[in-house]
Amino acid sequence: MPAVTPLLVKQLRERTDQPMGLCKQALDQNDGDMDKAIAFLKSLNSKMQAKREGNETAEGRIGIFCDNAAKVAALIEMRCESAPSAKSDQFVTLTADIAKHVVGSTGADVAAVLSEAYGSGSVQDRIDDTVGVIREKMILHKFERASGNVYGGYIHHDGTVGVLVVCTGAASAGTDELLRDVGAHIAAMNPPYTLPANVPAEQMQKEKDAVKSDMDADTKMVGKPANIIEKIATDKLSKRLSEYVLSEQPMANDIKYPKTSVSAALKKAGLEPVRFVRFKVGAVAL
Repeated sequence: MPAVTPLLVKQLRERTDQPMGLCKQALDQNDGDMDKAIAFLKSLNSKMQAKREGNETAEGRIGIFCDNAAKVAALIEMRCESAPSAKSDQFVTLTADIAKHVVGSTGADVAAVLSEAYGSGSVQDRIDDTVGVIREKMILHKFERASGNVYGGYIHHDGTVGVLVVCTGAASAGTDELLRDVGAHIAAMNPPYTLPANVPAEQMQKEKDAVKSDMDADTKMVGKPANIIEKIATDKLSKRLSEYVLSEQPMANDIKYPKTSVSAALKKAGLEPVRFVRFKVGAVAL
């Protein structure tokens, strides 16, 4: 039986990130066998997650992973019990790891993803390992997986809001930065629609009627050529839609993108917006 030396305890701690005392206990109870000690700690982590099952998970962070070479992306929401834990290095790393896994996952829902293989265990085991370190309940709350387009995204500095931007076109050297800026715009403005085509027909007709009424009452329109009137009407409609349609909105960073709409900024880069996904920790889907 290997002697349970301080060096062996230190090695187990480095491999598991568990407290020194718990690492020594694991080694003592498993005759100094490193693999058995790791399995012992994993079983404790699983039991701890089960013990805290009823605890509320109102805090957390959003994770994103995009790979435009493979044309895949994922956005996830991880939850935990407290704000300090949500900001911890361990939870940040866990969120990034799970987001990267979800990109290549085949699971149709959270339960299926949690049961998938991850390293020498499962995705749930990976979460339980962090539970064992932080001593809080943690869950994969939801995710969005996408493939076949160009992707980019933004995570707010506190991790509580994240956006995945989906475009058609081809990724280039500046794609990541541009889509991060568009994602930041979406995070701040939270528009309900991506494109004018997404606006319900009844609402769009009301906007067009309002533009027509406004122009009919404007004496300056009398005698103008039809093509000029059409252009003015188009500009007025775009301005009205800019209140709630992403593509028509001026970029929020008007210093970097002066007098440039979101669609114009993307078009200049050879991209067209398709849709976006915005997650906010704790938000309830309507």
